[in-house]
Amino acid sequence: MRMLLPLPLRPPPPADRKLLPAAARSHPALFRSRRPRTARLPPPSAAAAEFPAGPVPGAGAQMPPRRRRTVAGIDQDDLLDPEALADPDSSFYEINGVRVHHKVCAHDDDVEESSDHAVARAQIRLPVVLLHGFGASVFSWSRVMRPLARISGAKVLAFDRPAFGLTSRTGWSGDDTKPLSPYSTAFSVMATLAFIDQLGAGKAVLVGHSAGCPVAVEAYFEAPERVAALVLVAPAIFAPARKADPDNGVGEQQGPEKDFDDSNAPPNLFARIWGGFLGMCMWLAGLVLKVAMAVQDVVRDLSCKVLVAFLRTSLAASLVRLIMDKFGVTGVRNAWYDPSKVTDHVVQGYTKPLRSRGWEKALLEYIISMITDTPKSKVPASKRLSEISCPVLVVTGDTDRLVPASNAERLARAIPGATFEVIKNCGHLPQEERAEEFLSVVEQFLQRAFGTSDEQVFQAAV
Repeated sequence: MRMLLPLPLRPPPPADRKLLPAAARSHPALFRSRRPRTARLPPPSAAAAEFPAGPVPGAGAQMPPRRRRTVAGIDQDDLLDPEALADPDSSFYEINGVRVHHKVCAHDDDVEESSDHAVARAQIRLPVVLLHGFGASVFSWSRVMRPLARISGAKVLAFDRPAFGLTSRTGWSGDDTKPLSPYSTAFSVMATLAFIDQLGAGKAVLVGHSAGCPVAVEAYFEAPERVAALVLVAPAIFAPARKADPDNGVGEQQGPEKDFDDSNAPPNLFARIWGGFLGMCMWLAGLVLKVAMAVQDVVRDLSCKVLVAFLRTSLAASLVRLIMDKFGVTGVRNAWYDPSKVTDHVVQGYTKPLRSRGWEKALLEYIISMITDTPKSKVPASKRLSEISCPVLVVTGDTDRLVPASNAERLARAIPGATFEVIKNCGHLPQEERAEEFLSVVEQFLQRAFGTSDEQVFQAAV
């Protein structure tokens, strides 16, 4: 019996082989599949020299945190609205859409004091409005507000002028519909008179410091019946020098005129022709000068517009932050007679407004207002000082590095009847550095201006 052996099983042909034509199966070399060529790599030695093998530096590692911006030690990455930085005794009063930060200190009638001071205050009873200088705020009056309330026997109010302190930062440009820039002197004058109304008084004593003095003087010229007296501390008002005697003018030095007769000799006729020629030259020179002045005004206006446009750029804001960071605290210390006595509390009081949002843009708008501001009167206040008729006290430190004491003295001489006082060993901030001496000088001035005489005080005490 023959046995059948199983045939060996062949693997099935590949699926793609079935799809190939017969020619491909008979001539496989012609239909050999081609693989895509890959770019040749450079020699390992060259690649390794430029890009060494190994993990990429920093790959998978956490990036270091970004360095936070600071100005004068104040963090600039988490700025707040000004009202969020207010103190418990702070208040806000809206004027033309601007939230003006201010503080009011009232006289405490329950405090027992001597009878002569009580009688004197009963005669004064005038509120006081305090106007700070450039870069300052309500903080600069913190040491004297309550004592001034006791001296005057009335309320004392200090407010932050726009661009400073905690008053709201309002965007403004010349194209806005708002007729008055909040950073102008005119707005500060309006705010001063509004606060006098808020105090419920017919008039008040205005105390200005440095750049706040022009505001006080302008407020007097705006409404003299509302200002009882002016106290100008380290005033940034430059009194004009006295003019020379008009008798020494060029026109007065000419000799008597000589009569020339038409029938005189030819030399006199030549003199007439020469004089007419000179007159024509002078007329042409005057015409050229007028044209040059007109061109100069155009160039000045154009340069002013270019400067204003630059001050509203981000680059200008960066420059302001840089300047404040480098010189802000140094400027505060140099304003004192003894910089070593400037405490951390004082530095914090001046740098606190740097925590408010938009402080640098507001400061630039204030500078723009100083450049473009045009007073209502064509005559500047510095040339109208002789028109002031209310009592005026001018106070300065003997070592003021910002506004020299000689300027304050010249200002006092330009105001009729003004009182001039110099505080020894004092810089630009008498109300802070020499608070007791400052209060004494102000009290004596107010007593002389509005108080009673010594005989009346003695009779009232008896």
